[in-house]
Amino acid sequence: MIWLEIFLSQLEELKTTHAEIINRIETKKTQLDAVRPIPSYLLNKLKEQIHIEWSYNSNAIEGNTLTLSETRIVLEQGMTIKGKSFKEHLEISNHHDAIEFVSQVATKNESLNNYVVRSIHELVLLKIDKEFAGNYRTGSVRITGAKFQPPEASEIQLLMTELLDFVENNPNQLSPIVLSVLLHHRFVWIHPFFDGNGRTGRLLLNLFLLKNGFPPAVILKDDRQKYYTALRKADAGDYSKLALLLFQSIERTFDLYLSAISSNFGYYKPIDDIVKEESVPYGQEYISLLARKGKINAYKDNGVWFTTKEAVNEYVVGRKRKRTDLKYES
Repeated sequence: MIWLEIFLSQLEELKTTHAEIINRIETKKTQLDAVRPIPSYLLNKLKEQIHIEWSYNSNAIEGNTLTLSETRIVLEQGMTIKGKSFKEHLEISNHHDAIEFVSQVATKNESLNNYVVRSIHELVLLKIDKEFAGNYRTGSVRITGAKFQPPEASEIQLLMTELLDFVENNPNQLSPIVLSVLLHHRFVWIHPFFDGNGRTGRLLLNLFLLKNGFPPAVILKDDRQKYYTALRKADAGDYSKLALLLFQSIERTFDLYLSAISSNFGYYKPIDDIVKEESVPYGQEYISLLARKGKINAYKDNGVWFTTKEAVNEYVVGRKRKRTDLKYES
C-alpha cells in the first residue's frame, strides 16, 4: 500500500512538528475523561450546540448559504427561511439525521465498514437524490482543483474495504488523532460517491474520533480554503497542514467541552480583549499567528480566536527556557 508507506514516512516528522498541540490534546482528553460522566443536562446542551455548528459548517463548506442562526432555527423550530432554497433546508435536516446516526453507531461501538459508510451517505442525500443515496459511484469523476484522477468505479469497493480494515485493525498502533488524518484524506482521495463526499467524509472522520473517545472535529466554514489547500497538499504527499487543521478542530471542541464543565479550566477571551485587558508581551497579530499555528492553547469560534492570559504566558516562559538552553549549549 504505497499511500500508507508515504504517510508512515512522514509520521515522526508530523509528531515532532505538531508535538505541542498533540500533547495538549492528550492532556485535555485526560481532563475530560476525569470528569466523566458529564451531567446529562449539560452534555445534551453541549451536544446540541456542537451538532448545530457541525451541520452549519459542513454544509457551508459545500456552498449551503444558510447562516448559523438560520441553521439553528431550521433544526430547533422546523421553520423554513425566506429566500433559501428547499434543497438547502434538506441538506441541513439530512445532515442532522446523519449526525444522530453517527452518534448511535459510536455509542454501540460498531466497527467501521462499507455498510456504515453507505448508510451515512444515504442519510446525507436521501431527501435530495434518492437514486445515488447510499450507493458507491458507478462511473468516473473529476474533482475541481485536484491534480489527480480519482480511482475507477470498479476499484472503489476494494479500496474502501482496504482503508476501513486498516483503520479498524490499526496494525501500526497509530494514535487515533494521527490515524484520523490518514482516514480522512484517503476517503476524500478515493471519492467513492458521485456527490456528498465531503459531508460524508467529515461524518466518517468524526464517527472514528467518537468511537475512540474524542470529540468531533468541526472544520469551520471560515477555514474552507485552508482545508481544501491542506487536502491538495496531502494529495502530493504532504500531510502537515491537514494534520494541523484537524488537530486544531479537535482541540477547539475539547475546549468548548472543558470550558463549559470546569470552572478551573481557565477564562477564555477573544485575543483582542486579551491584548487590551491583560498584561501580555505580544500584540494581537502575533498572538493570532501563534493560535493559527497551534503554538498556544486557543480555539476559534465564529471567526474569532479565543485564548487565555495563562496560555500566552506559558508560551513566553517556554521561549525563555529554550533561549536559556541554547545559550548554555553554545
